[in-house]
Amino acid sequence: MGMVVRSNIMAVNAQRQLGMNNSQVSKALEKLSSGYRINRAGDDASGLAISEKMKAQIKGLDTASLNSQDGISLVQTAEGALTEVHNMLNRMTELATRAANGINEDSNRASLQKEVAKLQEEIDRISEGTNFNNLKLLDGSQTYAGNAALIGQGTTNGVKGLSVEGGNLSTDDTITVNISADSVGTVTVTASDATVVFTTTQTGKGFYSITADVSAITDESIKKAWSGVTINFTVDQACDTDKNYKAGTQTFTAGKNHSMQLQIGDTADDFNQLKVSIGSMSSAALGVDKVDISSQDGAAKAIDVIRNAIDRVSSQRASLGATQNRLEYTINNLDTASENLQSANSRIRDTDMAKMMMEYTKMNVLTQSAQAMLAQANQQPQSVLQLLQ
Repeated sequence: MGMVVRSNIMAVNAQRQLGMNNSQVSKALEKLSSGYRINRAGDDASGLAISEKMKAQIKGLDTASLNSQDGISLVQTAEGALTEVHNMLNRMTELATRAANGINEDSNRASLQKEVAKLQEEIDRISEGTNFNNLKLLDGSQTYAGNAALIGQGTTNGVKGLSVEGGNLSTDDTITVNISADSVGTVTVTASDATVVFTTTQTGKGFYSITADVSAITDESIKKAWSGVTINFTVDQACDTDKNYKAGTQTFTAGKNHSMQLQIGDTADDFNQLKVSIGSMSSAALGVDKVDISSQDGAAKAIDVIRNAIDRVSSQRASLGATQNRLEYTINNLDTASENLQSANSRIRDTDMAKMMMEYTKMNVLTQSAQAMLAQANQQPQSVLQLLQ
């Protein structure tokens, strides 16, 4: 290479290497100070995309775990209140048993009935007053609405009456019956005020039965699965001997579901949503609002009524206990999944401090070396002056 003074290629090369080394030192310092191997998309585009998805999933799992913990608190609040309801029902059983004893006078029973009345009031107070985050838990607002029935009278191929069996009902719900023609026969629907009303009767165990004033002559039983519930239809009366009922169909529509829904997963799938249903625990719902032990006969009848109420509260508490146990397992699973995802995300995104410190040390030495060589390269043109002397 010739001796020139206008272009110092060695200095240019040393300066370029110095700039590259400075850039690497800067990146190493950034990774060491932030703790992240990936600070921007330019560091690792695909790694950043995977890491951000994992971060979102981790946040969802952690929040779902907190939701589940809140759910346990809610269940414990309701179950604690039901413990007191159980205690009061047991006391009412004691009072009714005592009042049913023939050695007591009516005046004694009247005194016992006063305590029963106070217990009924307290059960209603607990039912109305038990709440979690201003959500009432035991007033029936957090339960499945169920399906009652109001079926208009008509004739479908000679069938005049239908009865419906099964279902968890409340008095305000209705089942809509739509009658449509099949490929065989015809269907006539006449709109009128004449209806067959199915009334609800509570048994005291949390279930309802429905009855209709139609003579019970069973000709055919039809089962139709609807919304996961099997409801039995029984044809009670026919107008003629022709039993070809193919032209008649019944379609039932569901009532609104009021049960509480807990989000226990990081996605909106149905399996990540837990429904918590708590029925009304008022004295009327338990069937003890009319308990009157002021007479021996009334006290004797009250014993079974109160025991049915105890069974219903026990069933509700068992359901809540099962829900709490499930939520505890859910929390364990969510926490484990979150931990594993955090570990995976760390391997993708976090800085290996020992490795990066080695890289920083190396680049720092190379930077100092480049600075020294740049100084030497800048001195090279000075040798040309010796030729001019």
